[in-house]
Amino acid sequence: MPQKLDVESSLVDYDPWLAAYRQPIEARKAYFKSAADHHLKRSPFPCEATKLHQWLGAHALAEGGFVFREWAPHAEKLFLCGDFNHWNRFSHPYKRIEAGCWEIVISDEDDLARLTHESLWKVHVVDCHGKAHDRISPFATSLLQDESSKDFCSRIWIADKKIRQTPFVPKFKSALIYEAHIGMATEKHAVGTYREFQANVLPRVKALGYNTLQLMAVMEHPFYGSYGYHVSSMFAPTSRFGTPDEFKALVEQAHEMGLAVIIDLVHSHAVKNFNEGMDRFDGSESMYFCAGEKGYHKLWDSLLFNYQKPEVIQFLLSNVRYWLEEFNIDGFRFDGVTSMLYLHHGHYIDFDNYEKYFKDVDVEAFFYLQLANKLIHTIKPNAMSVAEDMSGMPGLGLAPEIGGLGFDFRLGMGIPDYWIKVIKEKSDEEWDLHQLWHELSSRRHEENTIAYCESHDQALVGDKTLAFRLMDKEMYYHMHVDDKNPIISRGIALHKMIRLITLGAGGEAWLNFIGNEFGHPEWIDFPREGNGWSYQHARRQWSLVDNLELKYKYLNAFDQAMLELCSRERLLESGPARLINIDTNNKVLAFERAGLVMVFNFNVDKSLTDYGLGVPHSGSWKILLSSDELRFGGGGHQDLIMNYPTKEYSAHGSSTSLELYLISRSALVLKVQS
Repeated sequence: MPQKLDVESSLVDYDPWLAAYRQPIEARKAYFKSAADHHLKRSPFPCEATKLHQWLGAHALAEGGFVFREWAPHAEKLFLCGDFNHWNRFSHPYKRIEAGCWEIVISDEDDLARLTHESLWKVHVVDCHGKAHDRISPFATSLLQDESSKDFCSRIWIADKKIRQTPFVPKFKSALIYEAHIGMATEKHAVGTYREFQANVLPRVKALGYNTLQLMAVMEHPFYGSYGYHVSSMFAPTSRFGTPDEFKALVEQAHEMGLAVIIDLVHSHAVKNFNEGMDRFDGSESMYFCAGEKGYHKLWDSLLFNYQKPEVIQFLLSNVRYWLEEFNIDGFRFDGVTSMLYLHHGHYIDFDNYEKYFKDVDVEAFFYLQLANKLIHTIKPNAMSVAEDMSGMPGLGLAPEIGGLGFDFRLGMGIPDYWIKVIKEKSDEEWDLHQLWHELSSRRHEENTIAYCESHDQALVGDKTLAFRLMDKEMYYHMHVDDKNPIISRGIALHKMIRLITLGAGGEAWLNFIGNEFGHPEWIDFPREGNGWSYQHARRQWSLVDNLELKYKYLNAFDQAMLELCSRERLLESGPARLINIDTNNKVLAFERAGLVMVFNFNVDKSLTDYGLGVPHSGSWKILLSSDELRFGGGGHQDLIMNYPTKEYSAHGSSTSLELYLISRSALVLKVQS
């Protein structure tokens, strides 16, 4: 999704408030221009700068056998061991070669070595302190966890050439993103698999109308409960869900269904586990990570990459290339961007003035993100890169050439926080519609924002899904279609309105977390000692939405209809929403976008008859969507057949008006008929 910007310009041209910071912005531009090619094309290794994975690690040779190479500049000795040599730590030594690397070739004629597809192996490292450890190669592409000991081991994986990887170019202009965790995508009390997701969940995603799949926890991680954010092996799809080939087949199937696939990319930190991770691989503290306190993230209990080192930069850039090319994915959601951008990692900082965007910035990490986005769009011009940043760094979604970071989208992280705060702290009558409109509409319109009401973050243990926050324990007893419980009625009505108004006004793309489209109850909690290693809250209860006797089907149907309208009317491809009116007395908010008029009556119990609303065009208007429709669990009080002709009187800055019946706690979407 290339950015349509004049690369001769500057961030200041898009935001005059940045004029006071022109000097650091120009310095960023100059540094990127002078250093980008150096890092993207020149390598300290005897291979291309962003293709370290094609040289280091384990590779089958065309003539037979395998070659193993590792970067371990400070190690004393390296040995290859595995099931092929009965785990003999000293029978197969590496030899030191150039650029701090080591190499061993195992030919087919080696009687001691019988390396094949799925052979298990490790590197026995005698480090710079003379201490010996079995280690997993940082470039391992497949791992296997022992069910009894829980130890991980590298596994040779020869990709199945029969799995097709057809070129995929998205045919859509805006992203409707379905965020999912493969392991918890099953209803069973166990870890779901790539195959199960492909068979059971992909059809749901497609049927609902989403066009982009965002997969969490794909990179290998030792602790399942880390949600995949404490990565140990960055080049290996997690074996918990299946094999690399099964992940590749899932991506191919998604592409055949017209779905783009992006994955969470965790380059902000890595697991500190010694046995599974990369920490002190050759014994030196600063091989991949910063030394001392600078290399440790206190809140995350993890290690921080040393973005000053060319070898680390090219390790991470090679990781970007690997996932794009090896698995044909369509982009990334970069996790923890705020932590990367600032030396204080955003800890307890309110970004309430511009100076904070230029103070304590980690310039090396900033430059790395520019490089990563440049590489992504060089390899795949239509790829999508998304930044998880809560600081609101100016230029996050603008080109590196003008001083930006080069992301295609930023997550609108303030929106779900706002909804939680309102629902927790305010009665329905106290909702401030002016504040709501400000929260949804105040953003950098030259940069694309992903709007959402809730992601996985909002339902982690200790919190609740939006539906459960609205309806709580009543969902256990009153979700039958014949039950007229008022708490459930309120919750379903507001759930639909909150999602529609956020989609309509909050950004240029939309995101939903798996199951929330039908109001999945409760919270998310992965198996851990504190819950008795239970999977009760680490799964998706699809039977709820599939049961036609339950009201979950109404929310699912509304989500589907909302996305269908969004795609058909190209809602998110248009400019920002334009406010028509906020009526605080009647609790009505109305705006126009993409030629549609969207009207929300947040009044608790007051329906409004012949409500006059100024509209941008004269003619006959028709209701395209009403949240009060019977198929969405509403009362069905709206006449969807009739047309609404405009009246020739002024209202809300327009010379023509509509007179509408606005049902309490409901929303309408209307369009003028040609």
